[in-house]
Amino acid sequence: MQNTPRSNRWHIALLGRQNAGKSSLLNAITGQQVALVSPIAGTTTDPVTKAMELAPFGPVLFIDTPGIDDTTALGQQRIERTRRALRQADMAIIVVDASLGLSSFEAELAQLVAERNMPALLVYNKIDQQQTESGAERRALPANPYGLPQVSVSATTRQGIPALKAKLVELAPADYWSERPLVGDLLRPNDQVMLIIPIDKAAPKGRLILPQVQVLRDVLDHGASAVMARVDEAEQALANLKQPPRLVITDSQVFAQAAAICPANVALTSFSVLFARQKGDLATLVRGAEAVARLKPGDKVLIAEVCTHQTQHEDIGTVKIPRWLNQRVGGELDYTWVTGGDFPDNLAAYQLVVHCGACMITRRQMLARLEEAAQ
Repeated sequence: MQNTPRSNRWHIALLGRQNAGKSSLLNAITGQQVALVSPIAGTTTDPVTKAMELAPFGPVLFIDTPGIDDTTALGQQRIERTRRALRQADMAIIVVDASLGLSSFEAELAQLVAERNMPALLVYNKIDQQQTESGAERRALPANPYGLPQVSVSATTRQGIPALKAKLVELAPADYWSERPLVGDLLRPNDQVMLIIPIDKAAPKGRLILPQVQVLRDVLDHGASAVMARVDEAEQALANLKQPPRLVITDSQVFAQAAAICPANVALTSFSVLFARQKGDLATLVRGAEAVARLKPGDKVLIAEVCTHQTQHEDIGTVKIPRWLNQRVGGELDYTWVTGGDFPDNLAAYQLVVHCGACMITRRQMLARLEEAAQ
């Protein structure tokens, strides 16, 4: 579970005001001192992540965020990072200091969560501080005007933590438990698949890159077999097969070479297309590809790549795609590049967004980006 890629983990963001106990709650859920805890407001200045296994979810990633009510000189930047973390999340936990109750800040967070159609849980923390010295029952919790499910906990005493975990499991959408296949739904048992793989210079020596490994595993999980070859040996490898493969999968950078040797009656696709289908909405992405025909010289194009690998000679995102597009439109386009978790808040200035296959982010993150482009 520790080696599960972040993109395959359910992302859960902890949100709330300063000193609501978000970091303490994260430590209580994980059973570890993951986040720095202090009574001083604003201790958490940047999102803190913790990968763990949460039964029966499996691998998850918790994101502890700065307080939404930060009024320091850097407060606005911290609040923006909190909003950005929310865009990356699959689920939200809104943490409230039970002694203070709800405020306009929680109302704002509930609105942001509702706009993203995201499952969320309202957690009243520090209930141990509401008990009297004689151990009397705590005061009744305030009404919940947001219609969110809620639990009451003490991060200090761990009271209510098991109930919180159980509630998170309840809130997961039904499709969470049925993982979308990469390629298995295109195959039948005992089918054969041909993988034409260029050896990527950015990959660590002796390894394949993550998309290739995950596709190969999905082929095997669905009872099919795979034959792999580099580009130069692919034609001979195909000829060696007793019968044509059901599917040929290759890298975007060598699609033309693969198409030239792939039999006409054999389906051909790429690793990026398979991930785009799994992580995004393929019909929307096809409409995006059709927009290339409407581009004119000078139009603004955004190229977004989640990986932050070192740029190689003839890199596809910074060199090849711009060259192909310029040739297509007969002039220079105006490019902007973003990498990692960066993505513009306002896409209105761009005529086209070119995105990577999204193998390093979750489906919710990719769908959120598609929604922002649609808006």
